[in-house]
Amino acid sequence: MNLILTILSALGSFIVTNVDDIFVLMLLFSQARTQAKSSNGGVASMESNGNRIYPRDIVIGQYLGFALLVLISLLATFGVTLIPDQWVGLLGLIPIYLGIKLFIKGEDEDEGNILSSLNKFNKFYLSVAFITFANGGDNIGIYVPFFSTLNNNQLIITVVTFFIMVAVWCFIGYRLARFRYVSETLEKYGRWIIPIVFIALGIYIMVENETFRAFLSLVD
Repeated sequence: MNLILTILSALGSFIVTNVDDIFVLMLLFSQARTQAKSSNGGVASMESNGNRIYPRDIVIGQYLGFALLVLISLLATFGVTLIPDQWVGLLGLIPIYLGIKLFIKGEDEDEGNILSSLNKFNKFYLSVAFITFANGGDNIGIYVPFFSTLNNNQLIITVVTFFIMVAVWCFIGYRLARFRYVSETLEKYGRWIIPIVFIALGIYIMVENETFRAFLSLVD
């Protein structure tokens, strides 16, 4: 019974803190699919430039970003605080920067290559990891008190459940991106939707964590 309750609690915590990730994953998978279709005539040249983005890059990046969130939450649970609570919102600057970057480069990119603008290190999963980590900055404030109520066995079960749910989340985002209406809309307006979503996401993260209020208190 305790096992079931622990799993249910972990599922509830994950779903509540990662609902917005579904939409971000859907955008990323949709653009990766669009790029794959548009590159059918030039696969060799794109792969040689390291610009081709695959769904596996998104999955790997999602796992890396989420693993970092869990690691920081675990450290904070045991008394090691790496990021002061009031400055967690600064993570919102990451998607804001990426969104502005896409706006600037969007005019020169076709729909199939828009995500390549984020591929700064020729390792797109790092960009996805940054986005996932920034988007989950407020998760830390929920995971830390939640983890602190668990014993070691429950903590292991919770973390395992979390990582299983990351795979489920990626699958849901992938399937949603393949719906005809969704994919056609994102293919048509992706160069505008993705930057707007990233910037809005960054602002939301900063507002949610009262980062602007922290800045104002410094000024005063």
